[in-house]
Amino acid sequence: MSFFSILACIFLLILSSCKSKQSPDTFSLREGDLLFQDSDCGPFCTAIEKVTFGHKGAKFSHIGLVIKENDELKVLEAISAGVVLTPIDTFLFRSFDTNKKPKVVVGRLVSDKKTLIPQAIEFTKDQMQKEYDDVFDIANDKYYCSELIYDAFKYANEGNPLFDLQPMTFLDPEIEETFPIWKEYFDNLGTSIPEGKLGLNPGGISTSPYIELIYFYGKPDGFQE
Repeated sequence: MSFFSILACIFLLILSSCKSKQSPDTFSLREGDLLFQDSDCGPFCTAIEKVTFGHKGAKFSHIGLVIKENDELKVLEAISAGVVLTPIDTFLFRSFDTNKKPKVVVGRLVSDKKTLIPQAIEFTKDQMQKEYDDVFDIANDKYYCSELIYDAFKYANEGNPLFDLQPMTFLDPEIEETFPIWKEYFDNLGTSIPEGKLGLNPGGISTSPYIELIYFYGKPDGFQE
């Protein structure tokens, strides 16, 4: 191999490295980015993370969409208060890894799907102030975090789902019984547990072929490099 061929290989290797892992000095969020979060919300998050598996084992329990509002980037998300806009820092500073860094990973749509972003954002904005979907029913007019993302990109993709629905489970895989926290939760709502009903979670979205995880603010639990 010639000297110039070697230089060309090194150059391509550097380019590849830059695309797959950006440094804190060069990274900046963009409108349309998805923020995958490993939240520390107690038994609920523990139950969610025990039955869902994200990219390389990451334990993601929440997701939000970066949008621009009055020339400022914010996160549009579905939380217990409903569909709301949240400052970036507020979102990031909810949970931290052992190095005191936010347990948040940035996902970005692959190039040929980026045209969906404007309409997806338009959809999410139209859902502002809608109620949180506390029964995880994909067919009602309320939203949990990943359901909002699912419907937004389905709308933008002319009614064709971009992300896959899977049967939901509320069973502890170690003993194959419903987690006590979910029994109490649905009992308080006066409704049956939607075991086996279709839904989706942040971990599943993070493994989609249409998403590239491009930046790690910190290390989510379970992640294996």
